[in-house]
Amino acid sequence: MAESWSFLDTFESNFRPLVVIELAKGTKKETIEWFTKRVVDKKANGGAQLLVKPLATENGDENIYLVGASHLRLLLGAETVGLVKECSDNSMRAFTYSSRKTFKDFADDNQNFLTMAECQYIIKHELENLRAKDEKMIPGYPQAKLYPGKSIVRRLLTSGVLVQIFPLHDREELKKLRHSWYGRVKVGYQPLDEIRCYFGETIALYFGFLEYFTFALIPMAVIGIPYYVFAWEDYDKYVMFATFNLLWSTAILEVWKRICAIMTYHWGTLLMKRQFEEPRPGFHGVLGVNPVTGREEPVYSSIKRQLRIYLVSLPFVCLCLYFSLYVMMIYFDLEQWAMDYHEENGSTFSSLMLFVPSIIYAVVIEIMNRIYRYAAEFLTSWENHRLESSYQNHLILKVLVFNFLNCFASLFYIAFVLFDMKLLRQSLATLLITSQILNQFAESLLPYWLQKRQKMRMKKRVHTLKKDTDLSLAEQVNLEKEMGTYFGTFDDYLELFLQFGYVSLFSCVYPLAAVFAVLNNITEIYSDALKMCRVYKRPFAEPTANIGVWQLAFETMSVISVVTNCILIGMSPQVNALFPDSKMDLILTVALVEHLLLAIKFIMAFVIPDKPRDIQIKLARLEFESLEALKQQQMQLAAESLKE
Repeated sequence: MAESWSFLDTFESNFRPLVVIELAKGTKKETIEWFTKRVVDKKANGGAQLLVKPLATENGDENIYLVGASHLRLLLGAETVGLVKECSDNSMRAFTYSSRKTFKDFADDNQNFLTMAECQYIIKHELENLRAKDEKMIPGYPQAKLYPGKSIVRRLLTSGVLVQIFPLHDREELKKLRHSWYGRVKVGYQPLDEIRCYFGETIALYFGFLEYFTFALIPMAVIGIPYYVFAWEDYDKYVMFATFNLLWSTAILEVWKRICAIMTYHWGTLLMKRQFEEPRPGFHGVLGVNPVTGREEPVYSSIKRQLRIYLVSLPFVCLCLYFSLYVMMIYFDLEQWAMDYHEENGSTFSSLMLFVPSIIYAVVIEIMNRIYRYAAEFLTSWENHRLESSYQNHLILKVLVFNFLNCFASLFYIAFVLFDMKLLRQSLATLLITSQILNQFAESLLPYWLQKRQKMRMKKRVHTLKKDTDLSLAEQVNLEKEMGTYFGTFDDYLELFLQFGYVSLFSCVYPLAAVFAVLNNITEIYSDALKMCRVYKRPFAEPTANIGVWQLAFETMSVISVVTNCILIGMSPQVNALFPDSKMDLILTVALVEHLLLAIKFIMAFVIPDKPRDIQIKLARLEFESLEALKQQQMQLAAESLKE
């Protein structure tokens, strides 16, 4: 591939803008010239060998640049990032420029061989890998220090010179996607392949999981409706419902692994090799040498990081958990006041007042979750993790622990301390429904309304530009750069995680939980699709092979649900009647059943393969072929050395 870079020209007459770079207003001219030169410069000279074109504005400021690449450059970039494409024999292989003719639908004049999302991902990768050579600082900004090997884009971002980098929407493709995705109400599957081609694998995998989880909830909802209608006060019959719940929560997660493997294999990400992870932009420390790469980069003591985690972050999280429990006790005081008020008055108004404390508490929970999220992000950033994966894992752990206690502590207290099944049912219903309404409003409706207002203001400000400027493109860029930034699927998975908790932990006392979850998820699919297409800037595609740490989070929740449902079954009058004389026998029996169910759960997880048999064979065949190719290469080198 090294030979291919030499004949690659940086000029292309049909310039196709893919990515937008916005610099800070008033950026010094020497900085702009240096940066753009590095972007278009040859790979041999340390450049990215991309195409750059300034976007003309009304006032003549040149702080917005469009970035593209020639078709050949993108093909070579696809090999660099390790994209996996389908071959003519229907197998999936890592793309190489030398063997390009063996790939399905490849032709030298086929500009659509790589999806637009893949092209933008390649450009992002090349920009992020622009590294300083012998520069000591960013030209024009002596305070922005550089050193050999430092990512130029990351330094520009942290110094405030670079405002943002984002991929452009393809308006025609987006219009087609909107029509097939949410343009009309229909009963059917989402166009996941089209979503993947436009937004990338991470977004498509989230919508695939959301769709799968919604369909998986339908059996629970169908079984729950007759339980709600015919056995509202008969808790004895909920034993069977709880038992089904245990098997259901285990099976759906194991089946999802197989479905996920099938999707990501056909998308190629199951075969992609993990890229070496660079330090995250916010990481700082004393300049040192990385023992793995040999490059100079900031070094930070792991002891200092551990001290920050255990002496500051951990006590803060514990304090927040204590405050959450304190708010919970205030909620129970309000519940007691509402019940006393209803007993005194016995009116319709007083009966409605019984739901007010739960509604207020649900709103407070959502507010506390969002405030804590900002605090958790600040603390995790302050801990100064070197890698983005480490940062995300610590952030997810902090957020999940607090959200779990904040959302479910009151339900555990009602179930296992107060033993009030009627109040548990009422609280569960109120918390679930209220949180769903608030999330729909905060995540989709409010941002959509704000974005529409912003769009109207922007359209009024866009006037006639120079004759040689594409007005529609300039307007599109100016509209998109003002749109909100989509920060990933974290909040979306968190919402599904909490919903899974409401359904699996206590749904045996409120069977309609699954029904409301299905209804919410149907609207969630449409609102999230609207959010991705109309509210936020287009995110960069991120190849991924699974849902990551969220799979472990859901599996942990399913283990906890086994324990809670076993205890609820043990508390039912039907089971208590079997042990009239000895409560200890009841406790031991429940513990035995719980351990047996956990054993069955882990056996199911072990027995059910994570990947279907045909995909296992294909992966093994590819591994065998790569080993054979490596062996042949070594034999050729050995033969050449013998000749010499």
